[in-house]
Amino acid sequence: MKFNKYTLKILVVLLFILGSGIVFFSGFEINRAPQQLSTKDLRTQEKVSAPLPKQFDLRVDSFEVHTYQVERNQFLSNILSAYQVDPTTISKLVDKSRPVFNVRKISAGNPYTIFTYKNDPQKAAYFIYQPNPIDYIVYDLRDTLNVYAGKKDVSVKVETVASDINHSLYEALQRKGADPQLAIKLAEIYGWAIDFYNIGENDWFKIQYERQYVDDKPVDAGHIVSAVFSHKGKELSAFYFETDSTAKGEYYDEEGNSVRRAFLKAPLKFSRITSRYTNRRLHPVQKVWKAHLGTDYAAPRGTPIIATGNGVVTESAFSKFNGNYVKVKHNGTYTTQYLHMSKRAVRPGQRVQQGQVIGYVGSTGLATGPHVCYRFWKNGKQVDALKQNFRESTPLPAKFLTAFKTVVLKEQEVLASLIPSTGDELAASNELDDREGKTL
Repeated sequence: MKFNKYTLKILVVLLFILGSGIVFFSGFEINRAPQQLSTKDLRTQEKVSAPLPKQFDLRVDSFEVHTYQVERNQFLSNILSAYQVDPTTISKLVDKSRPVFNVRKISAGNPYTIFTYKNDPQKAAYFIYQPNPIDYIVYDLRDTLNVYAGKKDVSVKVETVASDINHSLYEALQRKGADPQLAIKLAEIYGWAIDFYNIGENDWFKIQYERQYVDDKPVDAGHIVSAVFSHKGKELSAFYFETDSTAKGEYYDEEGNSVRRAFLKAPLKFSRITSRYTNRRLHPVQKVWKAHLGTDYAAPRGTPIIATGNGVVTESAFSKFNGNYVKVKHNGTYTTQYLHMSKRAVRPGQRVQQGQVIGYVGSTGLATGPHVCYRFWKNGKQVDALKQNFRESTPLPAKFLTAFKTVVLKEQEVLASLIPSTGDELAASNELDDREGKTL
């Protein structure tokens, strides 16, 4: 069969039109099919990707969840026995728990959670105890019996607080909505220079610190990033800096000198001086005039007594007049002694670090009430500890100063923007704002 050139041209055109039509109409199918499937696919994807509800990293869709607080005289045994857990199983759980958590440390007031089966709400599948807002212990009560520890997700925010001090540091922090535990952290930083029971009415502070949040609720104040504390007209700065990311940082002043001194100001973080070093004092018990070669700090019985400097314990004993006491030799020049303890926490020959607990406040020996008598020797002679001036510890190495100065400039800008107003001033400002708002 022969085709002339006109016939071939017609055939080519027809084939082209036919092919174009197939492609054109198939395009409708191609475009329409994904649109028809997309809604279904999206629904499927939503079902797959939607996070399942969890608590303590456990799925809760198959359980009823009950949260309570540990009551007084409530223990693991009487908690679990109410949820069909027999004594034998509880005993096994106690054994399994030992490497993870001592069940004897379950404390009244702390929360616990029970997961019960939906088809049997009186039978427990899990028991979770929270010793603090971050950590938790899971007791898997199913057939395998397992005990393990977990942690809640913690977010950290950098926050600031500044205030004058009218009454106490705790009260000032609470009034500003900050964690009162910052008072202890400040005492640890400035313990060499400030007696926190002798804060003046004109004292003030500015702090930048980390605050931890769990479930969007504040749970703890982290370390202080930077601070300025004005005490008796003198401003004391402290900037946290890490020379090694694997090691704990230190606090330095703006010049890179460590704020830590060889000795702390007092052997108690919070106390008040009831009797100073003097060559003539009427003894409260013996009722005779005699020298008092020490400084008395009053505090509640059981308050921890800390070593004011690094050293070695030379004596830890009891005597008729000193009661329970500890003596520490720091070097060839300095020695300290701590009297009238209710209990000693160190032994002779033990090396102690500055800030380490060495005993607890009491009234043993010749004492009328709970306090610690702090004695200080320099070159073998007793001296007034409060009149001693100690040089700074080792300053920041020169190779870190450039990086440190960069950090300081940034932190100083933050601190400079804070105004240490009092609660009364803040209330007056709010009242003025309210009046202006009503006027407008």
